[in-house]
Amino acid sequence: MTVETESVVIEGVEFAAALTLRSDIGLIALHGTKEGGTAELAHEVAARTGASCLVFTQPAGDLVHIPSHRMAAPHCETLQEFLASVTLVISLHGHRRPEAPRSIFLGGGNRAAAATLAHSLVALAPAFDTVTDMARIPGGLRGLHPGNPVNLTRSGGVQIELPLSARTRLPAKPQGAPDVPPRPVTAALAAGVGHLGARPRG
Repeated sequence: MTVETESVVIEGVEFAAALTLRSDIGLIALHGTKEGGTAELAHEVAARTGASCLVFTQPAGDLVHIPSHRMAAPHCETLQEFLASVTLVISLHGHRRPEAPRSIFLGGGNRAAAATLAHSLVALAPAFDTVTDMARIPGGLRGLHPGNPVNLTRSGGVQIELPLSARTRLPAKPQGAPDVPPRPVTAALAAGVGHLGARPRG
């Protein structure tokens, strides 16, 4: 297994991108530093299931949030390799909607895959409200922009928007310490990805 790294500047912001290719299903965390816990969750679920993984992180400090569709920079080699190598994307994001502190929203264009992941979340992480109905997902969290990386592979993908409590057990963690995603959420996503049938590349 080889981890490919790249330093890339997108809209004046420097990112570190880490890519691991394992199978035709890929997890991606576009805002791994800004949306705490998504990077750790992507790495852990990918490792458990044999899925591919691409994580973007930013240097510590005032973190800029570039919308997902604008992260699809053609000069980002790791992203282009990721998109060319996987057929289905699971994109992990964090939200802080005060009206939905326990809601996990599953958007993106592949609704069958969203339903599969939702089934595992409902069964294994029942403390959260898993939402697949687009009418109940806030407009900015639906992941339907055609330029969003979650929609740029052959089978499209699922954009998972997680509240803070679904992506870290350490909301008051010391600065610089890694986030620790809740075990039920990690287990549920790993089970869901397993049901989607990640197959080794090559």
